[in-house]
Amino acid sequence: MIRRANKSDLSRIAEILVFVKRMKYRSIFHNDAYSFGELQVIPVAEQYSNPEILENIWVYEEDEIVKGLIHIENNEVMELYVDYFFMGQGIGAELIEFAKKEYEVRFLWTLEKNHDAIKFYETHGFCRTGDRQLEEGTPEYIVKMER
Repeated sequence: MIRRANKSDLSRIAEILVFVKRMKYRSIFHNDAYSFGELQVIPVAEQYSNPEILENIWVYEEDEIVKGLIHIENNEVMELYVDYFFMGQGIGAELIEFAKKEYEVRFLWTLEKNHDAIKFYETHGFCRTGDRQLEEGTPEYIVKMER
């Protein structure tokens, strides 16, 4: 079931974000000070408790367990993460299709070196536009994808 996130989901949202970012991005950014210093569950939960952020997050819940989330603003996917233990079960697909249907999302940005994400979004009708820019505060590029 996909539903709007609420405050009781904050620790789970933060847990998913921290773990998946460490697993997926550490090999790209090579920044252990960020991955294991700055990127911590409690500060992330506090950041996402901001009503302006939380009201734009939808979670995928099954058996009373939040297994994934999507952050949508206007017609842009800001973030899509699935708990590492539940990847490959169609959760990300359900979340992106929800965003396309309910919010008519048109575009997103993803790390250029995150080949799994690019392939996933291409499978769901997004194409690279050729637009790219530096990810703020890093030497890595993000690329724009549209449908």
